[in-house]
Amino acid sequence: MQNSGGEAAATTPARSGPLTLDEVLRSSARSAPDIIAALARNRQAEARALTAQGAFDTVFAVEGRSRVEGYYDGTEVAEKAEQPFPDNGGYIYGQYRVSRGDFPVYEDKAYTNRLGEVKVGALYALLRDRLIDARRSEFRLAANDIDIARFETKATSIGVQARAIDAYQKWVAAGLKLKAYQALLALAQDRTHGIERQVALGARPDILLTENEANLVRRQAFVVEAQQALRVAAIKLSLYYRDEQGLPVIVEDTRLPEETSALGGLRIDPAFNLEGRPDFAILLEEIDKATVRLALARNDMKPRLDVRGEVAKDVGPEGLGGYSRTPLEMIVGVTFKIPLQNRKAEGKLAETQAKIDELSIKQQLLAEKIRAEVAAIGIEVETARQLVETTERETALAERLGNAERRRFDLGSSDFFLVNQREESATSAQVKLIEALARIAAARAEMAAATADEDALGLVVRPADE
Repeated sequence: MQNSGGEAAATTPARSGPLTLDEVLRSSARSAPDIIAALARNRQAEARALTAQGAFDTVFAVEGRSRVEGYYDGTEVAEKAEQPFPDNGGYIYGQYRVSRGDFPVYEDKAYTNRLGEVKVGALYALLRDRLIDARRSEFRLAANDIDIARFETKATSIGVQARAIDAYQKWVAAGLKLKAYQALLALAQDRTHGIERQVALGARPDILLTENEANLVRRQAFVVEAQQALRVAAIKLSLYYRDEQGLPVIVEDTRLPEETSALGGLRIDPAFNLEGRPDFAILLEEIDKATVRLALARNDMKPRLDVRGEVAKDVGPEGLGGYSRTPLEMIVGVTFKIPLQNRKAEGKLAETQAKIDELSIKQQLLAEKIRAEVAAIGIEVETARQLVETTERETALAERLGNAERRRFDLGSSDFFLVNQREESATSAQVKLIEALARIAAARAEMAAATADEDALGLVVRPADE
């Protein structure tokens, strides 16, 4: 059998016993393509954070120049290493420079002693770029993106697992319905021999054989439709139940659970933490990102005041520059810069503040929607539970009436039409019960997704799963 991607669907692994919901959820969490793709996006965010961290890398540079023609023959080579501060917009640097030959007076600073000049210095920001700058903001935003990617992965996983639960429950419900219709057909088939014998003895009219044949055909149609629904449900389940290579597995009918209790296997945690919802957590991260941008805009409004200090020492024998190069030098400098107009930063500040206001309103609205969603699903769970109780009583009564009517028919006290009606009413009630149980199971799955119950959704790794 071919799946939609053109790959052959895998056969059922060599396992026995009914297929459980936990088994499906473990397989889905491990192999579902949507989850694997989300994890890949998470790695992309981590890679972007590493890229942003590269702004703090140590930079090493070498520069050399030599006069190959002209009156002067000076040659100069400089090697410099620069390391940005992780908590300030400044940097520290070290430099080694050596020169040979003669330089013009306007390049007097190019001279060094014979073994060169060693210099260590630093620049420290006092106002603008002191608390935040473009490099640190990019790294912090990249860290937020990692968290967002992680929450998006969680949201994707929750959605996939919820759909896996739905596919499993529909497969189980389809299998239980098929068994109910097969049992209904078996009742008619078992009764056929008795009707044939009674007609042969003259106890029943010949038309009863035709009525029984029509009844058999109708019930066979029920079985065929149920078999088709089961096959479709198995194919949809294969999107989540996969083998070790990640290929879809079409589960054999022999692994269908025998009891309706398989529809009640999901246990949800009644506790609910709003911040556990990934969409709410993503919005909090977006607010945090906007706050970082706001801080950067405020930083750009400040004047620049940097202090620089450096220590330099020429070593070795005196060069052509003379003795003045030999003593230790200590230099301190200050840079002050203020824009007379700062409309770019002002516009960015106003824009970012408006963005924070927008996100804050969205956060409040999302919180209200989530609480309303959880409350509505809670009502659905309770309604489905009450419907199950009512349908259970209806099923029990219908089965009692069906059994009694069959006994009366066997004793000749009931007609063919009534016994078939009772039997089909009992089967219809049984199907309604299966659907009611599936409804409450679906409501519980929705509740697990709405409350981000990772344990119920099979996203918490237990020791046995490792």
